[in-house]
Amino acid sequence: MTRHRIYQISVASVYVHYVTKAKKKARTQAEVDAIIGWLTGYDQPQLAAHLEAKTNFEDFFAQAPQLHPSRHLIRGVICGVRIEEIEDPLMREIRYLDKLIDELARGRPMEKILRSA
Repeated sequence: MTRHRIYQISVASVYVHYVTKAKKKARTQAEVDAIIGWLTGYDQPQLAAHLEAKTNFEDFFAQAPQLHPSRHLIRGVICGVRIEEIEDPLMREIRYLDKLIDELARGRPMEKILRSA
C-alpha cells in the first residue's frame, strides 16, 4: 500500500495554518493547542518540543501519550470524505484533528468541540 504524503509532513508546517485559520475567525492559538492536547494527550511543553523538532504526523501520533478515548465521537465530512469511513487509522487521526480545527473556526463552543458532557 502506498503511504500518504501527509504522513511525512511536519506537524509544525500545518500547525501554522491551523492557528491562522482559527485567528481569522477570532479564535486563539491556545484553543488550537487545547484541541491538540485533548486529542493526543500532549501537554504544552511536549507539543512545543514536537513543533520545534518538526516531527512528522506519523511519529507525532505514534508518540502521543494517550489518544482521547472519545475521539470516535468525531463525525462528519472532511475533504469530501466521511471520517467514520476512513479505514487507515493514521489518516483517521489526522482527519479527526482537521475536523476539530474546522469546528473551532466555525465558532463551535469548546465544550462541544472537545465532546464534553
